[in-house]
Amino acid sequence: MKDFFFIALFAFVLASCAKPAKSSAQDSSPPPQPAAASPASIPPDQLNAHQARELIEKGIQALGGEAYLTIRDMEEQGRTYSFYHGRPTGNGTFFWRFTEFPDKERVELTPQRDVAYVYTSNKGYEITYKGSRSIEKKDLDDYIRRHRFSLEKILRTWVNDPTVALFFDGAALAGTLSAEKVTLISAKNEAVSIYFDIDTHLPIKKSYSWRDPVDREKNTEEETYDGYRAVQGVMTCFNFTRYFNGDMQTERFMTTVTYNQGFNQAMFDPNSGYTPPKADKRR
Repeated sequence: MKDFFFIALFAFVLASCAKPAKSSAQDSSPPPQPAAASPASIPPDQLNAHQARELIEKGIQALGGEAYLTIRDMEEQGRTYSFYHGRPTGNGTFFWRFTEFPDKERVELTPQRDVAYVYTSNKGYEITYKGSRSIEKKDLDDYIRRHRFSLEKILRTWVNDPTVALFFDGAALAGTLSAEKVTLISAKNEAVSIYFDIDTHLPIKKSYSWRDPVDREKNTEEETYDGYRAVQGVMTCFNFTRYFNGDMQTERFMTTVTYNQGFNQAMFDPNSGYTPPKADKRR
């Protein structure tokens, strides 16, 4: 009987020692980790918006990244051509364009630089040897709309607005060039599409539509960007074309582009009597 008692006691002790060891092994095992979200688990609209923002970021980096985003002012010189129903209206003219972000611009025309257009915020003026006068409302409205949809405004302001929706439209053609397209829609239901070169990721086309306030007809404006060159760390478009309802409207060829010079503020005051420097006669 004693032998049986000691055998039973010994078995009980062994069992008691084995249980904590098993429990200890279980406690030391790492807790289960939640499964990482896969693309299939992300709602399609969020995934699409992510793709659109990723493409836009690639485009901004291709343009120069921080150097592009921190441009304060820009001067362009070159030759501009106007078209009516796709046909040239003349032999073109020399131009000088001065832009100070976010809302100042001056354009000087002719080799003598004696005709200028000045825009500040929502006001516009024409300056000639006769003095300055406000430009017509329709022309000012056109300028304000183009400024609102300008590439710089979209890539520097629209993309940071949380009320702007982004859509990735996938592969597209910008003329004959392969591209990827994104569309941005503002809280005012204004939409603009940008086409990025499939290899360089540089923006090569922009398109937006609007309704004429008088006849309510829908109009489409497009711009194409070509001839990119590196200037002060920024990939800069030297060939620019604007289309209106499919017809070429304006074409500009830049010879010189310079950034962050700092401008004489008198050039943006239509009543300052500012006189541009004399143009190089060799031009």
